[in-house]
Amino acid sequence: MNARSQTFELTMEGRQVDEAVASIFHTVLFHRSLGKFFYTAEGSYSVGTVGYTDVDCDFIDLTYVCCTSNLLDQTIKKEISGFSEMLRGNEGTGMGQISLEFFQKKPSRWLFQPECIPWEVWTIRLELITLNTEDERQVCREKVGELLTDKILYITEVMNRHDYLPKMPNQSELELIFDTSYQDVQPYLFKMHYSISGPSTGTSVGSTMKKLIRETLAL
Repeated sequence: MNARSQTFELTMEGRQVDEAVASIFHTVLFHRSLGKFFYTAEGSYSVGTVGYTDVDCDFIDLTYVCCTSNLLDQTIKKEISGFSEMLRGNEGTGMGQISLEFFQKKPSRWLFQPECIPWEVWTIRLELITLNTEDERQVCREKVGELLTDKILYITEVMNRHDYLPKMPNQSELELIFDTSYQDVQPYLFKMHYSISGPSTGTSVGSTMKKLIRETLAL
């Protein structure tokens, strides 16, 4: 099975990375999470509700919605923070990508680990820029907010498509499809991974953003 793949290319200041990535991944997870399952029999169950929380960003003009789950939020923040630190560090090139991958487990024979089969991957490719004035930072704050708003609306559109989702499992198969470790929410099984890439060649997204900022300030 080939996993569906979505890729976003963004450019921003280093201080905006954590909030930008969190806004996209939390939006995806909000649509890819259910309430806790309560089974009354092997194939009969009810589903609890998922709470939601509004999050106001500090460095971007943006408010987004995420699942109300402190542990899920901590999991996401930890992974994003590791990526952000590497991206912004002295050894980083200011370019990299981070992915949120959903998968299901295929049972294997005794003594073998289950096979993990990805079915959807969301990737964010980032390039960092350095701005010199507070006016430039304010314009960037607004432009990144507008870009992320467009991405969040696009995610909502994608989620309304009739694409493949793993079928609802019996109780014995629940942990092959869902992550049951959270007390207040039940997301599809997911993992995150990231990498730092070398410098780009040609016209970069960062150069385009800087030009956009200069043109906005010239108005």
